[in-house]
Amino acid sequence: MAWVALRRHIPNALTIIRFAAIPVFAVLLLDAGEEAAWGAGVFFAGAALTDQVDGYLARRWEVQSAFGKVADPLADRVMISVAVVLLWLEGRLPLAAMLVVLARDVILVLGYKFAVPRGYDFEVSFLGKLATWVLYASLGFVIVTAEGTQWPLILFWLGVALAILAGAEYLLRARRELTASR
Repeated sequence: MAWVALRRHIPNALTIIRFAAIPVFAVLLLDAGEEAAWGAGVFFAGAALTDQVDGYLARRWEVQSAFGKVADPLADRVMISVAVVLLWLEGRLPLAAMLVVLARDVILVLGYKFAVPRGYDFEVSFLGKLATWVLYASLGFVIVTAEGTQWPLILFWLGVALAILAGAEYLLRARRELTASR
């Protein structure tokens, strides 16, 4: 019986671990300087993996929580945003990349804060998950490849495009649901 009670907390614990991993990842990336940052890349991949595992376990064990619905995507947004900012500071991503990712995330967070109290039930879509997976993968590849390697940047821009489409999907769905409930 203790296992049943304990497993209710495992997905949220993984999300909290992902939040705690962000400063460690930042230090590993900054310590690598201009070199391919394998330590940071492996750590970043581990964070991406916990994103997959916590969601899978929550659904499999039917222990989804209000905390997890908010914290899990927020942990992804913060981890990805930190990676984008640091990679921009290191000269590995262009300014436009950082601005687009940060603007999209700010719009989503503000939209969430506005829509949920009005009755919108936020659910992560497949497109949103796909965008997050592509962004995690592409940023991981940018981290571990030599500066100037183009293919991870192409994958990154694909992830950005998917993220923008997913953000638009969330905003349109929220608008539709909120106007229908009036």
